[in-house]
Amino acid sequence: MFEHHQEEMEKLMKENEDFLRIYNHHQDLDKRVTAAEIGTAPMEDLALIQLKKEKLWAKDKLARMMDEYTS
Repeated sequence: MFEHHQEEMEKLMKENEDFLRIYNHHQDLDKRVTAAEIGTAPMEDLALIQLKKEKLWAKDKLARMMDEYTS
């Protein structure tokens, strides 16, 4: 995520507690979604859909924060 903006992302993670919190939450959600998809942490389809929506919300929020920081 944000491979082309690694330096800016690292600065934001150091300077902005909200960005860091949302980033860590997104990482956690990504691990949980991956575990569910490969079967190591089975869950109901509806729960997986909800996790994916929450992960997308976090990614969108991070992207908006990154846009504000780089503009």
